[in-house]
Amino acid sequence: MNKTSASPSDSTITQVLGACPHDCPDTCSMLTTVVGGIAIKVQGNPAHPHTDGALCTKVSRYTERSYHPERLLHPLKRVGPKGAGQFERVSWEVALHDIATRLKTIASRGPDAAQAILPYSYAGTMGLVQGDSMSARFFHQLGASLLDRTICSTAGGEGLTQTLGGKVGMRVEFFAEAKLILIWGSNSITSNLHFWRYAQVAKRNGAKLVCIDPRRSETADKCHEHLALLPGTDGALALALMHELITNDWLDHDYLAQYTLGWEGLRSRALQWSPERAALVCGLLPEQIRALAQDYGACAASRAPAAIRMNYGLQRVHGGGNAVRLIASLPALIGSWRQRAGGVLLSSSGQFPVQRAALQRPDLLAGQTPRTLNMSTIGDDLLRPASAEFGPAIEALIVYNSNPVAIAPDSAKVVQGFAREDLFTVVLEHFQTDTADYADYLLPATTQLEHWDVHSSYGHTDALLNRPAITPLGEAKPNTQIFRELAAHMGFTDHCFADDDQALCRLAYGEAVDFDVLLDKGFATLDLAPAPFAHGNFPTPSGKCEFFSARLAAQGLDGLPDHVPNHEAFNSSPLYPLAMISPPARNFLNSSFVNVKSLRELEGEPLLEMHATDAAARGLQSGDGVRVFNQRGVYRCKVEISKRARPGVVNGLGVWWRKLGLDGTNVNQVTSQKLTDLGRGPTFYDCLVQVEADAL
Repeated sequence: MNKTSASPSDSTITQVLGACPHDCPDTCSMLTTVVGGIAIKVQGNPAHPHTDGALCTKVSRYTERSYHPERLLHPLKRVGPKGAGQFERVSWEVALHDIATRLKTIASRGPDAAQAILPYSYAGTMGLVQGDSMSARFFHQLGASLLDRTICSTAGGEGLTQTLGGKVGMRVEFFAEAKLILIWGSNSITSNLHFWRYAQVAKRNGAKLVCIDPRRSETADKCHEHLALLPGTDGALALALMHELITNDWLDHDYLAQYTLGWEGLRSRALQWSPERAALVCGLLPEQIRALAQDYGACAASRAPAAIRMNYGLQRVHGGGNAVRLIASLPALIGSWRQRAGGVLLSSSGQFPVQRAALQRPDLLAGQTPRTLNMSTIGDDLLRPASAEFGPAIEALIVYNSNPVAIAPDSAKVVQGFAREDLFTVVLEHFQTDTADYADYLLPATTQLEHWDVHSSYGHTDALLNRPAITPLGEAKPNTQIFRELAAHMGFTDHCFADDDQALCRLAYGEAVDFDVLLDKGFATLDLAPAPFAHGNFPTPSGKCEFFSARLAAQGLDGLPDHVPNHEAFNSSPLYPLAMISPPARNFLNSSFVNVKSLRELEGEPLLEMHATDAAARGLQSGDGVRVFNQRGVYRCKVEISKRARPGVVNGLGVWWRKLGLDGTNVNQVTSQKLTDLGRGPTFYDCLVQVEADAL
């Protein structure tokens, strides 16, 4: 295998080692086959144990994305009204000079004036280099507002941190040895395919698989049991499981005594949550809760490993942080951390020794303390006037690795903000997305096949390297190069802006990961203990699993986890009687891949899944047009009467580009900008709606 970057100068067949950049826990190692400088196939790397030669349907078609006929290949300047998507081609020099001039003008108005400039980015690439290295340096030097990157996982991350000490957990490969696996808030078949492979090994070896999810997902179909609880009630279920573990004495008293903090307080709280009480909240039967607790408790008695795989869907509600705290506490009750195949995994990202300060250079702020704005409230923030509390109004927005007009909540307000004629907007993109339509300048960025990057993972514990397989198409440039050149136009002279991408890749892990191994194999496995918390040693202040968090108590919050009801609790509104969740469509990844024709054809059209009982009450049949609405807006789509929806809950599959929807909107027209209990995260799945027939 030729592991080096491909050369377009001949017709030699080469295979180039890379890494999938998308927001997925699997972080696959890839092989790109290149002939004469053209990438003809992308496949999983069979030498990488977690990837095992297999990619998901989406990424296996990555060449279709990179060579898409609508790929942006040249800088563009807006010539029509905001949102119309009308542009003319300009040179890089013209674009960068004009952008720099506009930013300089804003920043020159006073000591804090640069805070009127806001970066907006997330996980369009998960790469440590193309994600947020040179861009962070640029905005730190500028003194722009900081972005609180909350749109996906901060509630769950904070819940883990307050309980386990960080985004840490059991190693994913050891799920194959578990005897009971709870798949909690995850459609693993579509969003964590390689974990599902380990779960299948365990299943073949006699393990029981239980899916806990409001939606009867493809994963639920393949599990032994499915608990279809109401959205936002996961914390109540966890407390009821604790109740049964306590009352039946299915506990590891030694582990609790030695390696946990705050047990008596948690015990007292859990004893208030009988299965009957939790069943009323969760929309389950008490017998279902008791049976699950018995299965989990039996593992304590037999020392059989019990493992929990959480995913981020369950924390996108008001009480998401507390729910994760409660679920993450369960393994300590039965001592399942003693075994390498026991414990819990939500994210492994905290185990990677990433040198973020070296990559992002916060020292360039030079003592400045810019405000921090939450990306989940961009709809409101773009419409806020200047004030003493808020600071300057947002005058310039630089968007990269994100599509906020499609993915941010309460999107009617997001669109209104982006449509401001006085807002100067620059978008780095591969395609003319919903957000790109509102840009003043649209700058073509490279795809993963065209640049260097290095990756961590939040689903396994291997670092990965991505080599460029092909020369950048057209005039596309890596994010890093765009910000280097923009820094030069701004007159930034710090030597850090001269670091090239390979130097940044080497800097990402410093001496903690052998870069030569990454160059040779494409991945390097972190040296971690198989059962890291068998004897405590959690990365918490106490070194224990902290049921009670003194850090939260010091903030005036409850130090113990509890069930926190939804902002928009089920049965709380006669106007909007249905709870709605918006899980990802199987063939998209957030708003990525929506414009890939073959994948969109597989997905069909924007759909709302509805239970037959709720559909009959509204006179609806599959294929009918419907209005999904609440006080925030109206979303039109087709309805599908489906066993995947439970009574009282509808599933608005997302995230479609608005312009590819049935009426220029998507499901985020009705989602809320309200935030989670911990972590300041969005509450996409904490949403009440009404549904009625609509002629489309």
